[in-house]
Amino acid sequence: MRTPAVWTAFALVLAACSDSASKTPAPPPAPSEAPPASSTPAPASAAVTPAAAPAACATLRNPHSGALEPLEAVTGSGVVKFQVEIADTDAERQYGFMCRPNVAPDRGMLFEFEASRPQAFWMHNTLVPLDIIYIGQDGKVVSIGRNARPLDDSAVPSGGPAIGVLELAGGRAAEIGLLPGDQIRHPFFKP
Repeated sequence: MRTPAVWTAFALVLAACSDSASKTPAPPPAPSEAPPASSTPAPASAAVTPAAAPAACATLRNPHSGALEPLEAVTGSGVVKFQVEIADTDAERQYGFMCRPNVAPDRGMLFEFEASRPQAFWMHNTLVPLDIIYIGQDGKVVSIGRNARPLDDSAVPSGGPAIGVLELAGGRAAEIGLLPGDQIRHPFFKP
């Protein structure tokens, strides 16, 4: 049986990140049931210390190469440059920023999908607050899940079709004035 498109990425992450191979994950909540991420900046203390990280972080293997690519966010305040890791395989998209103790203000991760469709991300095994920015095929920001809480398994839905998702340190989107409709520049997007 195939999972509905809106939950495909969510289900893949859920299956890959179960703490036990014998544990069957519960089905994800419907998008209308998912609480929105907090719109207020998370305090620095909201990050989970590495010592308090889930046991799964000790056994999960990070599939990312660590290679960085330039990406620009064009806001009403100007252009802000980032260096991003690319997550374009199932393994990389499933792992994302899990088990990382921090995310630098000029760094991020760009999740690239084969088709534009509603997306939903969560913070399973993610130790720091993140801004989850959903992006359309043309590079325009569809929506922003601001300050998603560490270790929270609640879905943060896109609210519309997105082919890319940019994760930044929690609160960074507000700091640079990023809003829905703003442009993200990267070769993956076709404006």
